[in-house]
Order: sequence, then C-alpha cells, then structure tokens
Amino acid sequence: MAEEAENSGGGSLKSILIGLASTVALGIGGYVTKTLTGEKDEPAAAVSAPAPVINITTNNTQQQKNVVGGGGSGVKPAPAPAPKPKPKTAKEELEEAPKW
Repeated sequence: MAEEAENSGGGSLKSILIGLASTVALGIGGYVTKTLTGEKDEPAAAVSAPAPVINITTNNTQQQKNVVGGGGSGVKPAPAPAPKPKPKTAKEELEEAPKW
C-alpha cells in the first residue's frame, strides 16, 4: 500500500507527459515524411460509378377485334360455358339407384 500512495500523484502526471510527448513526436514525424515524399493535402477526386443500364424488352401487345353482326373477319366468339348442374338434395340422392 505504501507503494501505491507514493505513485498515485506523480505517476499519472508522468504518464500524461509521456503520452503527450509521443503524440507530438508522431505528428511531427508524419508531417516531415509527408513533405519529403511530396504528398499534397488535396482531396482525391470522387469517382462515381455509372448507373447500371437495364434493358427490358417486352412484347405485350394485345389485339382485339370487334365483330359486330358477324362482319366476316373469321373470328368466332367463344362458346358460352355450359351451366353447372344444380346439386341434388338429400331426398333425390336417396331415391336414386345405388352406383356400385
């Protein structure tokens, strides 16, 4: 405990000064290296990628021929669907012969 009491006040100031000195030394070293190599502080030109080109080719042409009065165009109207048979009632099912 005696050692902790001795280092508590002076040790932290010493570490702060060492950290500050090393930061300044690194900054100066970086600046000198930059000037010796001829590197400039100009920002690099931003190169943007061109937008992607999407080619969509569709053939969605819908052709409708109006036939009024059988105009002889050769197009026959579709036949009407057959009407659905009505469902049988329970009584009708019982009267029917069994289908075995």
